[in-house]
Amino acid sequence: MRTLRTGTSSGAEKSARRSSKKLARVLADNVRALRLARRLSQEDLAELCGLHRTYLGSVERSERNVTLSTLEALAEGLGVRVADLLIGRRSGSGRSQF
Repeated sequence: MRTLRTGTSSGAEKSARRSSKKLARVLADNVRALRLARRLSQEDLAELCGLHRTYLGSVERSERNVTLSTLEALAEGLGVRVADLLIGRRSGSGRSQF
């Protein structure tokens, strides 16, 4: 893990936070699986959530580190709880299942 030096004279160090690629992948898989289960296109879901279609696509490819407000919008648009988007569910095929 990287460390950052603070501007204090004491030389205190803080650990830099990195986003979790695993969690981003769980979110991506869950959003895609739920969207497909509801037979929604990316464009349809994006409209329901108040997001741009290309942004939603980048979430589904785990390219985005989304905000809490985006998580809320996705959960509301998909009709699930925020926690449901962040919990990994695996089938025998290794894909998220709903």
